[in-house]
Amino acid sequence: MPTAEQILLGLKEVANNWRPLAIFWHVYFAALVMILISGIRPARRTAGLLLGLPLLSVSIAAWTVSNPFNGVIYAVVGLIFLYLASRLPRENIQLAPISIIVPGIILFLFGWVYPHFLETTSFFPYLYSAPTGLIPCPTLSIVIGLFLILDCLGSRALSLILGLSGLFYGLIGAFRLRVSIDGVLLLGAVITLVLALTRNRRIRSGLAG
Repeated sequence: MPTAEQILLGLKEVANNWRPLAIFWHVYFAALVMILISGIRPARRTAGLLLGLPLLSVSIAAWTVSNPFNGVIYAVVGLIFLYLASRLPRENIQLAPISIIVPGIILFLFGWVYPHFLETTSFFPYLYSAPTGLIPCPTLSIVIGLFLILDCLGSRALSLILGLSGLFYGLIGAFRLRVSIDGVLLLGAVITLVLALTRNRRIRSGLAG
């Protein structure tokens, strides 16, 4: 695994040299949000595939700065996520209860404006070119946020994958790299894991009710 200094330099390089790709992912996620706001509810399988693509983008970006650690992990996580998503039912997605939507929105917005690594003299560029889709923590934050809003796509397996990935990178970011704001991702990961581990119990409670 690279040293903390090497990781930070690589993340900074990706965040500043790949801004056009960051803008693309902002447009991409904005389009997904507009689809949901318009009332369209795509199939769970389709939504899962759309959420998995940014993970592969992080892998590609990591290889460009000679970070095989992130490159391999995000390739593996992304491909597993896409494989499991492709096996989801074709039934339409549904939104989560408001108690889950709220933290989902917070995580989504955090990933959208992730205020680190991008070199800028004002806050405005973070609104459209923060490094989501480029580096691990903001990408996981925005994906997990939307995933929570979509009631985890009804998938315990996908919840565990995202929750464990968020927990791992949240811990690395907050404690090894000293990027304290990654604690937001850490909290989101814990919420996702709790939902995954209690999913069957919640379903049984709903049926009993």
